[in-house]
Formats: sequence, structure tokens, C-alpha cells
Amino acid sequence: MGLAAAAGRCGHSVGRCNRRCPRLCGKARAGLEGTLKQITVVGGGTMGVGIAYVSAQAGGSVIVVEPNEARAAGLRKDIAVAASSAVKRGKLTEVEAAALEARLTVIDSLSDIPVGQDLIVESVPEDFDLKCRVLGEAAARDPRLLASNTSAISIDRLAAAVAKPNAFLGMHFFNPVWSLKLVELVRGAETSGQALAQAREIGAWMGKETLVVRDIPGFATSRLDLIASLEAMRMLEAEVASAEDIDRAATLAYRHPVGPLRLSDIVGLDVRLDVARALEAAHGPRFAPPKILVEMVAAGRLGAKSGQGFFDWSE
Repeated sequence: MGLAAAAGRCGHSVGRCNRRCPRLCGKARAGLEGTLKQITVVGGGTMGVGIAYVSAQAGGSVIVVEPNEARAAGLRKDIAVAASSAVKRGKLTEVEAAALEARLTVIDSLSDIPVGQDLIVESVPEDFDLKCRVLGEAAARDPRLLASNTSAISIDRLAAAVAKPNAFLGMHFFNPVWSLKLVELVRGAETSGQALAQAREIGAWMGKETLVVRDIPGFATSRLDLIASLEAMRMLEAEVASAEDIDRAATLAYRHPVGPLRLSDIVGLDVRLDVARALEAAHGPRFAPPKILVEMVAAGRLGAKSGQGFFDWSE
């Protein structure tokens, strides 16, 4: 059943179910559960964990492909911690949390992905050659829909690696995936209307709102986010204010939920650097990475995941 029919069950328009009821009403949601269950996430990093979590929370049977044993063990732990936190906050019952974890399977090879998944979403590092290899192998498993979680790389460039570019698009999630409600859908030149509709359905099923952008480096959200973060880094570099006060300016004066430097730590400074370099190549020097960012990444200070970034995350 599609989103339009599902929306009819609760008496809401498609627009209202997709935009105003991000988790869908119970009746509408039930209409989607029968068709949107088989989800595979390739990559067990921060974003992959989040995508797997919301897919399992929605009732899906979720596979995560992660060849690194330590990271595979870590992602199970991260999902368990997130589910436990949701129980403490009253978002899940203990039974629901246990069921969520039980719906997750971890495998180490793309060739073991079952044929015909409803969605395979690639969430590996922002390396063009790596993404092309992963997407090519994932496409061989003939999913109903294939997506990349890239935040900056051209979908049309990546589409050259897949067998059915009409069933391929960008699905850009935001960190932390379990609490941020947006998915940016990036439509490539060959992305079909049907694929876009399927992606909207999956987004609604996951409890997300969606927006559609055309394929241009950085899309919409990455350009907005990165330009603010890079300027905050330049301000810190020029000793305009401390990291704490720069972030306080954003949260207190502009009501941002988190400041640009803390957010950069959460995203990962290595990710910030990769995206900045990609957007500098596409759009010019306004996206050039500041010296402080380059030096911190070279020193292994990657933000929350390494324990040190613009802030101390060691505890």
C-alpha cells in the first residue's frame, strides 16, 4: 500500500501525513508496514547505526553490512545504548526495545545481502571510489530502491556505478538520526518519479519528513550547515571568542539547538574536512577548510568519536 492509501486510513491528506504527522497515525502506519520491511544499511559507522536504529524501530527487518569486527560489535552496543536511553525517556517500552534489537542482523559481506530488499542504503565514508564500489555491489542484489547517504558527492556521478540509475537517489540523513526528523532526498537526472515516491514512503515509515533537492554538490542542507561551521572555525582561529562562547552565540541569539563547533565534533571533523574539500572544488574558496580544521584532523582530534575535538568528549 502506498502513502496516499495509507493516509486515507487516518483521514489526513498525503501532505499532512508526510509533513505534519512524521510518525504517521497508527492506522496510516499499518498500511505501510506490509510493504516496507526489508532494509539493508551498508556501513556500521555513526550514520549507519542511526539509520539501522530508526528502520528497526519502525518495524523493519534490518541488515547492517560491516566487515570490521570491532565496528560490528560496537554498532550492536550503540543500538542497545540508544534503545535503553529511549526506554528511560519513555519513548519505548522494554519489550519494544528488545524487539528492536532482535530485528537487527549484522553481516560482513555485500554478497550476502538477500536479493530484492525494499531499500539498500549506502552509508560508508565520503570517498568517491569506495562509494562507487559499494553501490555497484549493492546494485547487484537488485533492491527495490538503492540510495546513498552522501552529504556532498554528486548523485549523478555515483549513478554511473549502478545498474538501474532510475531506482537510485540520495537519502541524506542527519545525526543523530534517531532524533532529527529530516531526510533530504536528492534526485539525480535519471531518478524516476516512482523511486522518489518510494523514498518518500520509506521516510514517512521511518518517522521522517522529507524534502527534495536537485543534484548539486552539497545539496541544500550541507551547504547551509557547512558554511556556518567553517565560519565558526575561522572565528576561533582568529581568537574572536572561545569555542564555548561562539556556540553560545548560535544557541542563545539564533535558537540553534546546538552550536556549530559542538555539532562539528558530533558529525566528525574528518567528515567536515572531506565535505569542505568537495564543496571547495565545486563552489570555490568560500568552502576552503580553515587551517585549524586541517591540523586537528591530522593530529587525530576528530571530535566526539576520538574523545577530543573543539570540546573534550573523553568522559
